[in-house]
Amino acid sequence: MWNTLKEDIQVVFQRDPAARSVWEVVLAYPGFHAILIHRLAHWLWQRRLTTLGRFVSHVGRFLTGIEIHPAAKIGRRFFIDHGMGVVIGETAEIGDDVTIYQGVTLGGTSTERIKRHPTIEDSVTIFSGATVLGAVTVGRHSRVGAGSVLVTSVPAHSTVVGIPGKVVKTDAKHTPTGKAIIDLNSADLPDPVQRALTTALEQVERLEKEVNELSARQGNLEERQAEENEVLRKVRELLRNQEAESRKQ
Repeated sequence: MWNTLKEDIQVVFQRDPAARSVWEVVLAYPGFHAILIHRLAHWLWQRRLTTLGRFVSHVGRFLTGIEIHPAAKIGRRFFIDHGMGVVIGETAEIGDDVTIYQGVTLGGTSTERIKRHPTIEDSVTIFSGATVLGAVTVGRHSRVGAGSVLVTSVPAHSTVVGIPGKVVKTDAKHTPTGKAIIDLNSADLPDPVQRALTTALEQVERLEKEVNELSARQGNLEERQAEENEVLRKVRELLRNQEAESRKQ
């Protein structure tokens, strides 16, 4: 238990450069408080003290603004940054080294007592306001962009953005030893809307170029047609003149 507590404190320093001291983390980090309270609530839940576990969870929600069901399974070094508005459902499963930000929802999509909440594998990062719904799996080392709504499972090393969430990249950063790096940079998340608009604009430019080329060809054809008509007119006039002269003779 003490090792888990030490890891929960150390992970704050690893992922939040604003942390200054252990006392600051212990006294002023709601994400740390929420995880600490959840571990107690989960311990009670596992021993079938469900009502007491729910009460402890409720107290944690009141104190931190973070709602974690006591039955949810959470791994080691779980970090919630800021945390206000985070909701984690009953059958949610979260692996090790996971990071989530404020407003994230791991929600269910069924009223039956079945597995109905997401499974978040190791080293996943879920940015502010993202929603993951249903018994889906987010593969290890994936990132879910801010405001995204994910309703389908995604493989490992995925970057997901949009509503509904779509995989726009499938790669990950690693150390020289092959260990995946937890990437908290959301500025490089691709924008699928911008990508689609860029493709559409490129297509429009290509079509405009083709139209201009066809117009130029049409202009040349019209000039040639006008020249040919002028030649035909002169030929007809010459033939009429010759016919008139022959009649006079």
